[in-house]
Amino acid sequence: MMDRRGKVSRQAQDAQQQASRVGRFRLLRYFTLTSLVAFAIVGMVLFFLQRGEESFFADVQREQAVFLAQAQADLADKQERSARENLLAVHEGSHVALTRIVANVLWKSDIGPLMARARELPIDGCRSLPAAGASGDGGARRECFAELGRRIAALPGFAELDTKAFVAMHASNVFKIKVFDLRGITIYSSERAQVGEDKADNRGWQLAMSGQPASELTHRDRFSSFEGVVENRDLISSYVPVREADSHKVVGVFEIYSDATAFVDRIKTVSGEISELASANQKSLAGRSAENQEKVSRSSDRFLLVVGALLALLYAALLLIVRYGQRVIDLQVRAQERATEREDRWHREKMAALATMAANVSHEVGNPLATISMMAQEIQRQRDKNECTTCQPAEILEQTRRIAGMTRHISDFAAAHRENRELVDINQMVKAVLDFLSFDRRFRSIEVEFRPAEDLPALTVIPDYLNEVLMNVLQACTECPAGPGVRTGRILVETLGRDTSAVIRISCECTQPGVCAEHDPFQDTRFEVVRRRVSGMGGSVAQVGASVEITLPFASSCTAST
Repeated sequence: MMDRRGKVSRQAQDAQQQASRVGRFRLLRYFTLTSLVAFAIVGMVLFFLQRGEESFFADVQREQAVFLAQAQADLADKQERSARENLLAVHEGSHVALTRIVANVLWKSDIGPLMARARELPIDGCRSLPAAGASGDGGARRECFAELGRRIAALPGFAELDTKAFVAMHASNVFKIKVFDLRGITIYSSERAQVGEDKADNRGWQLAMSGQPASELTHRDRFSSFEGVVENRDLISSYVPVREADSHKVVGVFEIYSDATAFVDRIKTVSGEISELASANQKSLAGRSAENQEKVSRSSDRFLLVVGALLALLYAALLLIVRYGQRVIDLQVRAQERATEREDRWHREKMAALATMAANVSHEVGNPLATISMMAQEIQRQRDKNECTTCQPAEILEQTRRIAGMTRHISDFAAAHRENRELVDINQMVKAVLDFLSFDRRFRSIEVEFRPAEDLPALTVIPDYLNEVLMNVLQACTECPAGPGVRTGRILVETLGRDTSAVIRISCECTQPGVCAEHDPFQDTRFEVVRRRVSGMGGSVAQVGASVEITLPFASSCTAST
């Protein structure tokens, strides 16, 4: 039996030491791991954010460069188009003025009479022939209009008009002149082969017939002019309406071709210079962008280095603080462990002294009490034999039994002072503690009621621990801030069976008004001792209102857990 008790005790001590080692919070270890992970995450986030800003800055600069290049290209293109449009407008104005001059000089004398003679030549037969792409290649139609041109060139006044036109346009930038009648037939052209052509379907001729000049800029690889055949020329052609004198009536259409090669070359040269300037600006911008990107990268690297150094310093400072805190905590834990050991040793010595005193009291009182009891019994026999009619042994026997009961309670309480796990009757232990505390004057003004549960299985507990727990909780119920002996009320102690555990419920009912009624008896430092003792026996403590429930496992579950 003693070997089993010693084995259980050693197992309990080993379990308590292991729980102490496992339960101790290693602040330095957890801080080191957690803070390293946290600082690493923060560093990575800052690194990627900074690199993201660099990439964003590079993308912005790249987009700005593309936008600027596109804007410069659009500006150059618009400038060239505007220059061409201005050139076209200027030449168109000059063509209109030239048409008026030619009309003023040659219309009445040469062009008007030639147009009247040509109008007499029929053209319906030629127009009735199929055009190219309809039902043939249009050769018959072209030949018909070519024949018409030869007939017009043979009319009187054509040769004189041609001579005057060549003389008037000699050494000018006008390369060709055409004259159309109201039917769209070419009655004159400085290029003889084009006389007789039908331009009624031409959009430029149609606009001129409506009174609106129409011009376009074209490039010709070869072109027949007054001076002969020219090559690679930029020409401006204009259809200009000829109005009747003192009237807005259109009587004919001039088509004038003038040379704009020099102006177009100048426009191209300026556009090329603008493009080269834009390209140079783009290269300069790219260089500046690269320099700015390099500056941003260096600034970002410096920022990351500074932040990294600050994080490292912060980590080192926190590590020193936590290490110092860990040492303080370890010192406090060791001090608390030493205090707990001293408390346990003092408690064991106190309980041992109390048990010794109780045993001595029981022994010292028991011997004389036995003598008195035997003498009282002898007197009672004599009274029964009528040998002593004035004797009163009954009162002596009653008081003797009372003293014997008291010594038995003290003996039962003293017998429970052991620190090994044992199978005990929980009801008997609670009853022994209540009987022992009944001698305390603090319990004289309080009604104590015990309600034991029937058929409650045995529990494996440390009797000394359970006695200490019950005494601390019960004594806490008797304390009152109004002063000793003032509190009045009722203490209800119950034992219950609940699943695989036994429950000792201690309820305090205070009837004293005022501050005593508001006092919580379980907010005491002794309650931590209670929790520690119950936890050491594998149980738990819970406060429910004005009651405390001490839950202890039954013998089978406790044995399985150990």
